[in-house]
Amino acid sequence: MTAPPTTANHTPPGLHPAWRFALFNGLSFQIVLGSPMILYAKTLGASATVLGIIAGMMPLLVIFQIPAASYINRIGYKRFVLGGWGTRTVFIFGLALVPLASGFLDATTRLVLVLALLFGFNLVRGISSCAWLPWIAALVPEHFRGKYFARDAAMVNLGSFLTVIVSAICLGAAPQPWQFAAIFAFSAVTGVISLAFLNRMPDVAIPEEIRASQQPVPWLAMLRHPPFRKLLRVVVAWSVAYGGLAAFTVAFLKTETGMAEGKILFVTSVAFLGGLSSLWLFGSRLDRLGSKPVLGFSFGLWLVILAGWMALAGGALTASLALVLLLQFLMGLSAALVGMANSWLATAIVPAQGRNHFFALYSVFASVALGLAPVGWGLLIDLIGARQGTFLGLGWNRYTIFFAAAAVVMGLTFALARRLDEPKAASLEALLMEMLINSPQRLWLRFWPRD
Repeated sequence: MTAPPTTANHTPPGLHPAWRFALFNGLSFQIVLGSPMILYAKTLGASATVLGIIAGMMPLLVIFQIPAASYINRIGYKRFVLGGWGTRTVFIFGLALVPLASGFLDATTRLVLVLALLFGFNLVRGISSCAWLPWIAALVPEHFRGKYFARDAAMVNLGSFLTVIVSAICLGAAPQPWQFAAIFAFSAVTGVISLAFLNRMPDVAIPEEIRASQQPVPWLAMLRHPPFRKLLRVVVAWSVAYGGLAAFTVAFLKTETGMAEGKILFVTSVAFLGGLSSLWLFGSRLDRLGSKPVLGFSFGLWLVILAGWMALAGGALTASLALVLLLQFLMGLSAALVGMANSWLATAIVPAQGRNHFFALYSVFASVALGLAPVGWGLLIDLIGARQGTFLGLGWNRYTIFFAAAAVVMGLTFALARRLDEPKAASLEALLMEMLINSPQRLWLRFWPRD
């Protein structure tokens, strides 16, 4: 079945089920790949390096998109994604059984089982996800992609927010194994529901000449395509800077500030409210202004966020609840903006010919960097250990150094984003003008103190 055409004033057919899928997918995967799984691994005695492996496993296994991309044209977008998403849900049901084995398996064995099941989950996800962006690029008209990606990010963040709240209520201050089993089961059930909405999305017919093509893939020529090469540099640098931040801010709050698991989950849930607000702030601007100014704004905001975490880790600021909540909100907002802007630019610059393989390269480069980064950061944190000192009035310990190093890489990412090729993009100054003067948000300025 082929998606019917649409006009500029109407939502393309099939996107309402896609957004509902995004909502329930957010309800599902956030437990397996987010804070609840990190906290469960901590209860099993996982080190920072093991936490880095858990955080990095999902993006690392996306490398299997390279060989899998050749099969998309033969199988079709919908069958490819639906089969993979269905199989990965089976692994979530397996994860729900692990905490219940605490009566006859020790913590080390349960941690090994968790790693094995997560490997299977992420392997299947990594293979099947290579058909997602090509499917969306073919399904969504160019003039509507900014609105689609903004609403998709909002739905994922809404689902993730609700999931973390449910997890926080379920886990409480001193969670028992059955409580972790309950939230993993919730993840599996919502994953099944998401499949129903995924199945309602229309497929897009692949032309027979493309389906039957046996020509070798010019991988090197694709990597040398100038706009694509510059985008890869940005997404790799961003992935290195961002990789591990979600996991190690949770570890920092747990080990350095002594927050209970339930409170940590409530705090981290605010990040998803930040991601949800991205729809309100930038939902209609991405199509008009382009992705380049949005990326510049986001990376600049990330430098401020990392400076805040450095000040907390170094003792220059007290880890008050209000400050931690603000940092989490801004992290969610800026991460959502980077994700939607990168996806929008990728769909804009990737040629229709060879689209599956271009998107596979894009996902693999970004994801491998995102997967290796947490492992590297975890090794750095474990290597520094308990060593600490004072310099320039700031306490330098393992977390201060981690946040500072991430800020250096984020600064490089900001510089690379300024060199992206996007002829129709507005300037960063134009985006700020749009936000502060030419939009309803200018009302905020009325509250600003004046001389």
